[in-house]
Amino acid sequence: MSMLSPFLAIDLSCDQTLQKTRTKLSHVGLSAVQTFNLNTARLGPHNCCCPNHGTQACDCQMIVLLVYGEAAEPVTLILHGNDGKTWISIADNVLHPMDPKLVTSIRHALEEIISVEA
Repeated sequence: MSMLSPFLAIDLSCDQTLQKTRTKLSHVGLSAVQTFNLNTARLGPHNCCCPNHGTQACDCQMIVLLVYGEAAEPVTLILHGNDGKTWISIADNVLHPMDPKLVTSIRHALEEIISVEA
């Protein structure tokens, strides 16, 4: 079972937050591999209405990153945004414990986004 609880809310779009996230993670020696992008997934042949806005034209976005450090296993980071705001969560999977040092490094690096924006 996987649990999501946002640890950071940022007053930027998801795409802007993604760029800052990649930069901050890189500065502390972590690498991020993007594995999912909601906007890309919505390009499929079927019509998909937004559950928040009720239309196909919305600014909802979800991006999933695998963040690698020195640990053998990555940490799954999820950026979810709409209406010019983004929430960042770490997917906590009880079947695959995360390296606490890597989680702490990610949190500290990303909390700097807030101080830069303030």
